[in-house]
Amino acid sequence: MFFSIIIPVFNRPNEVDELLESLTQQTIKTFEVIVVDDGSEITCDGMVSKFNDKLSIHYFYKTNSGPGLTRNFAAEKSSGEYLLILDSDCIVPPHYIETIEKTLQTVKLDAFGGPDCAHPLFSNTQKAISYSMTSFFTTGGIRGGKAKLDKFYPRSFNFGIRKEVFEHLGGFSSMRFGEDIDLSIRIFNSGYTCQLIPQAWVYHKRRTDLKKFFKQVHNSGIARINLYKRHPKSLKIVHLLPTIFTLGVLLSIIGSVFFKWLIFVPLAYAFLIFIDASIQHKNLKIGAIAVAASFVQLIGYGTGFLRAFWSRIILKKPEFGAFEHNFYK
Repeated sequence: MFFSIIIPVFNRPNEVDELLESLTQQTIKTFEVIVVDDGSEITCDGMVSKFNDKLSIHYFYKTNSGPGLTRNFAAEKSSGEYLLILDSDCIVPPHYIETIEKTLQTVKLDAFGGPDCAHPLFSNTQKAISYSMTSFFTTGGIRGGKAKLDKFYPRSFNFGIRKEVFEHLGGFSSMRFGEDIDLSIRIFNSGYTCQLIPQAWVYHKRRTDLKKFFKQVHNSGIARINLYKRHPKSLKIVHLLPTIFTLGVLLSIIGSVFFKWLIFVPLAYAFLIFIDASIQHKNLKIGAIAVAASFVQLIGYGTGFLRAFWSRIILKKPEFGAFEHNFYK
């Protein structure tokens, strides 16, 4: 069984270095690596060349077109039976490829994905952000948690698919945000088999500060409406929760002018997050940062959702995204 690992990159050479180093530690070596610079000003060709003797690796540079189309470009250059798509800010544990291969030997899957978590060496902020994106209390467990409010859809940070299926579906769309969920929806709608492989997890750095994190989740909120316009049945109650939370916090703050007890509603939620995150990480500081990260995650997503709802549903404007040109700044 041969895999093609696809890594799109935009101005993040140091992260690619860590990901490639982790790939050299894999217990199974039946894979190639395809790194594509998506019009980066800070290229990673120098980083990639360090691994020419350690990995079967191929590097390409192209004009900027966004992550989805860059993955399509890489897929055209690939020779594997399966495509394993990773974000450049991930690190894979040594058993990653072996776990996937063993699963595919026992279960016939056309597509699959795995969860993500924080590495012990990540910063406290990165661990807190990871908590906010994976906790049942913030995202309903839809990113691979044991308890969840909706079925699992593979996401681009850890996404596997048979190349034949990828080509049949036309790969990723031109969406700049939400393109991975769009492909996952088309996989399910076409009747292909797709599921979570819980043991095929990756360490996911995500953003390094809350400002960058807000931009990411705000774009995700916008993308959910863009996805709804493409796939009307894809919108579920769980996707409305951040918007309900955002409006609830706003109403609690305004209402507390007249009913002081209302301010304790968001404070009670903050206390819940603080306790849960502190217990998970055994660190009170991470618990405190997780409170801020969770509010940023929910309000960022909620405001993006409301913004896109107004623009796309009410005003009937075309598809759009925010923070496209300074996404990592």
